[in-house]
Amino acid sequence: MPKNPKLKSILIIGSGPIVIGQACEFDYSGTQALRSLREDGIETILINSNPATIMTDPSMADHVYLLPLTTKSIVQILKEHPQIDAVLPTMGGQTALNLCIEADEKGIWKDFDVEIIGVDIDAINITEDREQFRELMEKIGVKMAPQATATSYLEGKTIAQEFGFPLCIRSSFTLGGAGAAIVYEEKDYDELLTRGLEVSPIHEVMIDKAMMGWKEYELELLRDANDNVVIICSIENMDPMGIHTGDSITVAPAMTLSDRTYQKMRDMAILMMRSIGDFAGGCNVQFAVSPDENEDIIAIEINPRVSRSSALASKATGYPIAKIAAKLAIGYNLDELDNQITKSTSALFEPTLDYVIVKIPRWNFDKFEGSDRTLGLQMKSVGEVMGIGRSFQEALHKATQSLEIKRNGLGADGKGYKNYDQIIEKLTNASWDRVFVIYDAIQMGIPLSRIHEITKIDMWFLRQYEELYHLEKEISTFNIDTIEKDLLLEAKQKGYGDRQIAHMLGCLESQVYNKREELNINRVYKLVDTCAAEFKAQTPYYYSTFESDVQTADGKRFTANESEVSDKKKVIVLGSGPNRIGQGIEFDYCCVHGVLAAAEAGYETIMINCNPETVSTDFDTADKLYFEPVFWEHIYDIIRHEKPEGVIVQLGGQTALKLAEKLDKYGIKIIGTSFEALDLAEDRGSFSKLLKDNDIPYPEFDTAETAEEALEVAKKLDFPILVRPSYVLGGQGMKIVINEKELEEHVVDLLRTIPNNKLLLDHYLDGAIEAEADAICDGENVYIIGIMEHIEPCGIHSGDSNALLPPFNLGDLVMQQIKDHTKKIALALNTVGLINIQFAVKDDVVYIIEANPRASRTVPFIAKAYGEPYVNYATKVMLGDKKVTDFDFNPKLEGYAIKQPVFSFNKFPKVNKKLGPEMKSTGESILFIDDLKDDEFYNLYSRRRMYLNK
Repeated sequence: MPKNPKLKSILIIGSGPIVIGQACEFDYSGTQALRSLREDGIETILINSNPATIMTDPSMADHVYLLPLTTKSIVQILKEHPQIDAVLPTMGGQTALNLCIEADEKGIWKDFDVEIIGVDIDAINITEDREQFRELMEKIGVKMAPQATATSYLEGKTIAQEFGFPLCIRSSFTLGGAGAAIVYEEKDYDELLTRGLEVSPIHEVMIDKAMMGWKEYELELLRDANDNVVIICSIENMDPMGIHTGDSITVAPAMTLSDRTYQKMRDMAILMMRSIGDFAGGCNVQFAVSPDENEDIIAIEINPRVSRSSALASKATGYPIAKIAAKLAIGYNLDELDNQITKSTSALFEPTLDYVIVKIPRWNFDKFEGSDRTLGLQMKSVGEVMGIGRSFQEALHKATQSLEIKRNGLGADGKGYKNYDQIIEKLTNASWDRVFVIYDAIQMGIPLSRIHEITKIDMWFLRQYEELYHLEKEISTFNIDTIEKDLLLEAKQKGYGDRQIAHMLGCLESQVYNKREELNINRVYKLVDTCAAEFKAQTPYYYSTFESDVQTADGKRFTANESEVSDKKKVIVLGSGPNRIGQGIEFDYCCVHGVLAAAEAGYETIMINCNPETVSTDFDTADKLYFEPVFWEHIYDIIRHEKPEGVIVQLGGQTALKLAEKLDKYGIKIIGTSFEALDLAEDRGSFSKLLKDNDIPYPEFDTAETAEEALEVAKKLDFPILVRPSYVLGGQGMKIVINEKELEEHVVDLLRTIPNNKLLLDHYLDGAIEAEADAICDGENVYIIGIMEHIEPCGIHSGDSNALLPPFNLGDLVMQQIKDHTKKIALALNTVGLINIQFAVKDDVVYIIEANPRASRTVPFIAKAYGEPYVNYATKVMLGDKKVTDFDFNPKLEGYAIKQPVFSFNKFPKVNKKLGPEMKSTGESILFIDDLKDDEFYNLYSRRRMYLNK
């Protein structure tokens, strides 16, 4: 059946600010859905309070409402748009589903005659209410773990007595496993049960027998109104049951499942999807499988919406699940839609992979001092990376190289653990770095059977690790001159980086690179094509690998490279890698706008990124997508292959910026601000000289490289002192110290975690007001796009501060100083593109805290508040396509916009929640107010000093 002609206007509910458990994968899903509906001429109305995302860009929907996600806002929108026919709540994660249920319970959809599409309320209720779900599964003959629900403490105690330990506690109607826990011993049960009941909005928990050591799988399904079902992707968790799937290393397609069991699992998933309701859309189903010959299957849960894994499955297969799910929701059937990559096969055609993908989560435990770092049922990761390779080993290495945690891959970098007890401890209590520790354990000689006994990770995965270790041992017996081509090729095919091979051979990375060149061991690029090359793919979405060369009949030797280079002028945009605190989705917003602006300026656009959750890695955002680690070796090979005019590093946060020095050294043009200027802004000594030469005040400071030097500096600076390392993002390691003892402890600790770092020590301006400005500069002209004043005092990281645009109580004298300083600094740094400058205001004097000549966290916020595409303008300036004076700036904002940080402290109950110079927020929302009499502003202002952690 084609599109439902009655649906002309649809409301989409977004997922709100980013929190642990609900990140930018829903921004990706929502963006896909909006584009999909607009293709069909449907009017789209979006509600989402997150200013940092592409989803809330004015170009994405016909009407964007940056409002709090409440039923009050829903009613306001429905009154303004009586033409809305339906609501699509499945693209905004749990937040959207919960809001949809609340609006349904209040009768709002009925009052305004709005249909719910893509899911039905019964399906949401059945899958969220664990008791109802268990009864339904029993009825249709799908096995589950022995379980029972409790709505009181007493009920919970009785169930535990009946089942015995270990037990799982899961809270109903929560997200990212909030409130969930595994309880091994009775002594911990009372506290965890109470917490689970408190976290659930309906005060209900499901208690089930823990299936520890069982293997965990996920299937992504789509179903149309004709009851056609396709299974897009099977995903296997390398970590067994007991670790939240968002915190697990996952592999697609499933690696260790027999075909017989896979077919059974498919049938169960389809039966489950059909039984929960009669709707057209997407579903994610999770199963556990016993780790023996029987391979017994039990169902864990089903989510009747696109999920975190849907984004991963879309990127893994090239099948855009959210885009197709939106089409199914408006009435299309699968056989009426095209496969988006081949353009010649049907969407009813299930993807087949001739490569392997590995997803590894990215954690930020360093931001949550005192947090429990072991992994369990409650999700704790803030982002993820994906590696694509021809084998599990290659994909695993590429994923570890993408994490940006100062590792070059698995092992072979001198950074592994050497202490037996520490290794056993990290394997026993699943740690965030267990992916590396397994390699260390094998290297130490701990038998695979013992590692399997402790971790319950399938032996197949452990043997893959063991093979890698044997290869490393073999390579280490050679040097750069004696290593043979076959052995070097095998190391590259298994994903080892040049740096790791250099470590094994005891030589320089550049020597390994040259040796590869000499032996003709070069990267080749393959298409992600959804159909294992059975049909020709039209979409330029690539990953790299290494192949043995083949000889043709006429004696020529070659390797097949599927990435054809055009003769158009090209530009590469470097992405920001995995999401983390301090570098989130706002940089993805900037990258996407940069790509679109470069295309408008006549360039072929090439995107390099490894984050599966984002819009920048959508296969139709740039002209060409290389899904590769933002890691020097990979980037350099792509640059040599594509020969672009230059590379844009300004839009991808610190990740891209850190590669500027290498690009400069290799003579590759950096588009926009030069490396010298970027480096000057980071080097506190040179930057202060620039400020001094321009008569711009800055807090007294000095630098130190040892604790002894720091104590000397303290004598002339006076406490309190702000200590911070150089070249970090999100205020990593920043702290205000008030005496010599604190200073010494902090410096010793910093130099242990970030060796050889130059530390900056500033006299902290106590009680100062903090402000910041973002501007665009073309080297001659400067336009300030926005000045924001922080509500919290100076000393709280700008990413954790509530901030008002425009400022609310800075006098004309101060404002003029901010404008003058911004223009002077932008020009003195020879900025071409964006710059962000942070100020401390004390006694009507404006001091400079720092300047960052790149896209900042606040640019998307200012662009949304003023309704102007600033990143588009800045990119055209960087490319030399336009001057600042060519744009007709016309910001529109009545009243004020408040940037409100959002924290995920609920995932770490015992953590110190005080704020300071190190950033801790995971996301942000935007709130518009008419004037300063607004209750919300008044409330924020009155609490402004509460959290300051000096």
